[in-house]
Amino acid sequence: EATAPTPSAATTDVRAELPGKVVRVSVKEGDAVNAGDTLLVLEALKMEIEVKSPVGGTVARLAVATDTSVAAGDLLAAVG
Repeated sequence: EATAPTPSAATTDVRAELPGKVVRVSVKEGDAVNAGDTLLVLEALKMEIEVKSPVGGTVARLAVATDTSVAAGDLLAAVG
């Protein structure tokens, strides 16, 4: 699982657990999602890792786009 939820005011941050590159973004800001829905796909360690929403709600912020390189701990999205 590539999500590390961290609750903030009214949203839950979704952060990268591994360094990698965003290969696909499945949602946009304002989209409604359920817990377990795929938000984006990271390529890390020569594998594609689906990053899933830890909670249901609305995508409040999408902090990355396709081809963005991320480090472990980087904010990917916020759902609330």
